[in-house]
Amino acid sequence: MRTADNWKDYRLIDCTSSEKLELWGDISLIRPDPQIIWKTDRKTNLWNTAYGHYHRSDKGGGQWSFKKKIPDSWLISYGDLKFNIRPTGFKHTGLFPEQAVNWDYMDNLIRNAGRPINVLNLFAYTGGATLACANAGASVCHVDASKGMVQWARDNAASSGLSDRPIRWIVDDCEKFVAREIKRGRKYDAVIMDPPSYGRGPNQEVWKLEDCIYDLVKLCSNVLSDDPLFFLLNSYTTGLSPSVMSYILSETIGEKYGGGVKADEIGLPVEASGCVLPCGSTAIWTK
Repeated sequence: MRTADNWKDYRLIDCTSSEKLELWGDISLIRPDPQIIWKTDRKTNLWNTAYGHYHRSDKGGGQWSFKKKIPDSWLISYGDLKFNIRPTGFKHTGLFPEQAVNWDYMDNLIRNAGRPINVLNLFAYTGGATLACANAGASVCHVDASKGMVQWARDNAASSGLSDRPIRWIVDDCEKFVAREIKRGRKYDAVIMDPPSYGRGPNQEVWKLEDCIYDLVKLCSNVLSDDPLFFLLNSYTTGLSPSVMSYILSETIGEKYGGGVKADEIGLPVEASGCVLPCGSTAIWTK
């Protein structure tokens, strides 16, 4: 497992009984996490003084309760990158801090490539990977179907002093966009893909990532340049293990370009226990 242990503005304090206690800058939040199936004792009194607590509803969704007034949004930093944090109605804060291990990995690849790198970031959310790649010197095409998320990513870029970098901001269905890019003959040296576990097609049909991921990766293999640098596939879907994602990348990108695939879990250190909380999986193909 690769652990995102270089944070200074984010801390995972404790976790038990399907909940985690986090510090986002100076603001403490309690959020649900279905992977936390252990029922250990709470190891800190900070549980009792948290600013906000997201409560799940038995009918789906949930809502926040706050003991203390917090700003509508606030900034936290990771190296040169700055992110606007704000609690949303779906428990999220606009950032997945465990992804920092992937930001660092891509930063290193881009800085040492010795040539200009053009990156396609699909399902790009609020732009953590986009900012990391742009900050490393790459040009980036940021694609997400949500207009609000793309604007959030643009705000993060502005906060990070990256508004003048070569970033294309695209609001579109990722699969349709890639198909059009292939027809246009546009190529990318790297692809980042972090698709949701579930989604809806253009006619509101429900799709599951496990059923669609192979075809999606295969499609994206056609948008890579003749000398690609990397292809990163991330997943929070329980049924999509690192070994499964590694197999998919090996049989699509690896079959076409050679190279190799590394795949593992990513996680966050838990201060109270000294353990690591698993937070999804990543497979990375490199030449």
